[in-house]
Amino acid sequence: MKSHLLPASILLALSAWALPAQAVGRLADITVIDRNTGAALPLYYHRGDYWVAGQYGAKYAIAVRNKLGERVLAVTAVDGVNVLSGETAAWDQTGYVFSPWQQYQVTGWRKSSSEVAAFEFSALGDSYAGRTGRPANVGVIGVALFRERLPEPVAQAPAYSSRDRSEREADAPASLRSAPAPAAPAAESLAERIMGGADTSASAEGTLRKQQAAPTPAPKLGTGHGARESSVVSHTSFARLQAQPNEVIRIRYDSRENLVAAGVIRELAPSIPSPNPFPESRSFSYVPDPH
Repeated sequence: MKSHLLPASILLALSAWALPAQAVGRLADITVIDRNTGAALPLYYHRGDYWVAGQYGAKYAIAVRNKLGERVLAVTAVDGVNVLSGETAAWDQTGYVFSPWQQYQVTGWRKSSSEVAAFEFSALGDSYAGRTGRPANVGVIGVALFRERLPEPVAQAPAYSSRDRSEREADAPASLRSAPAPAAPAAESLAERIMGGADTSASAEGTLRKQQAAPTPAPKLGTGHGARESSVVSHTSFARLQAQPNEVIRIRYDSRENLVAAGVIRELAPSIPSPNPFPESRSFSYVPDPH
């Protein structure tokens, strides 16, 4: 059984911040928070992806709110790097465990059980992934959500003495005494089948988008390894219901200038006064007499 991290401050912070209106997710609400203002960054949906616009030097947080009446595990990655372990991200790695209905802001790269290095938008070369030689997936926030496998209830058999048991076994037919219990058939999870198909289509769509992407006018935005901050967590155990996530949430990000250039954000053109083809016809009159 794997050990995962549980934010110890979650119980104390249940009412510390209100959930912003713009959130993504079925099992949990995921939002990206501007820590300077406390507001959720607006979400833009473009060609199958959710996007947020970041600003160089600004600190941000990944806000997670469990929507279920049971615990969930959130394996969280930024720029393809696990925010807890620093490993190149994979679904089977460690993550944050949320109790029913709990919410929490993931504010940085975890350095210990009491400290993080703040998430802050930076240039690609200054991003943590870029500085550690992994720039290929800079520009994406990912949260893989797992439901918990609960222990099976144990049925209590009626008590009887060892003599009763031996007598019952002696009276039972030999075929019943020797026949093994039938094995339960293995069942493939519907979510696993769906996830398998979704991964293939998502990969194909991602390739198509890369081929059609227009050049951007500014350097790509990444997530830097910011100043150390206090953030206390404790350890717990979590048994996953299945090997693949029950839900995967992806939010891409870049600078506003790049998102406008790529057509993700469509800005309205400034208002231009309409020309008047008859500028001196503001009021009707007949031809005046000459002077």
